[in-house]
Amino acid sequence: MLCDDVRRHCAAVAASARSVRIDLDALERLDGAPEAIVPEAIAGKREDVARHLLTLDTINFGSGWFPTLRKRPGSSGYNTLAAALRERFAVDGPWSNAQLRGLDTPSVAAALGQAADHELMALYAQALRSLGVWLGERTVLDAIATALGSAERFATSLAQGMALYADRGFYKRAQIAPANLALAGVAEWSDLDRLTIFADNLVPHVLRCEGVLVYDPRLAAHIDSGRLLRAGPQEQEIRACAVHACELLSERLSVAPRVLDNWLWNRGQEPEYKARPRHRCRCVYY
Repeated sequence: MLCDDVRRHCAAVAASARSVRIDLDALERLDGAPEAIVPEAIAGKREDVARHLLTLDTINFGSGWFPTLRKRPGSSGYNTLAAALRERFAVDGPWSNAQLRGLDTPSVAAALGQAADHELMALYAQALRSLGVWLGERTVLDAIATALGSAERFATSLAQGMALYADRGFYKRAQIAPANLALAGVAEWSDLDRLTIFADNLVPHVLRCEGVLVYDPRLAAHIDSGRLLRAGPQEQEIRACAVHACELLSERLSVAPRVLDNWLWNRGQEPEYKARPRHRCRCVYY
């Protein structure tokens, strides 16, 4: 099962990690009231809302490139892209399956208000074409229905059906998609609490700021300098230790990991967390 695989992988990486460790004392001190962040979707029919959210989740990656995007005043890279997509869909409606399959890089860049030669735009176009292929002739609600009420089954289908969702060992975006659909009220899952946290670069950053994740001096200096981190063992250790730490925190607080993720992500929007560099890795998984 996908979620069990993530838990096993992250526990194993955390146990053997050389550059990152979990401070259990700091973990014991971490507390707070979880808050639910409902992704802002377009208004409309249930299918349109579901399609908008799944489309957004399909391009919900690229944080390693975000400093190079054209950002809206006061907005993060993610919020800039999410707002542009929402506005495009509000005016022209969601892309149909056929339109998704035919998207090219300039069209995606224009919709998102970015330069067509930006590396992310080609990756986003690839991801959206894959979504159109994965959907085939189904509506998004049809695709949700085939999961038979299981968030884990839906996540597995995304990961098996689209290469850019196949984040082995973590499945961040594959898991966050059913969680977002549930938060928006367009899908009901019986096993939402099976999901782990959605391992990206912000939740580990918050855990580091709280003293829960401790990096060795060389890794800490590299990240604090704002330099990109290559995909590899250190980046894997950061994400795996974040997942495993939240599994321990989930057990202590009796709060589902997906809810902890929402709480920690929300905390990460506060100025004191944004003022400190987080790790940046140019990959298609977060």
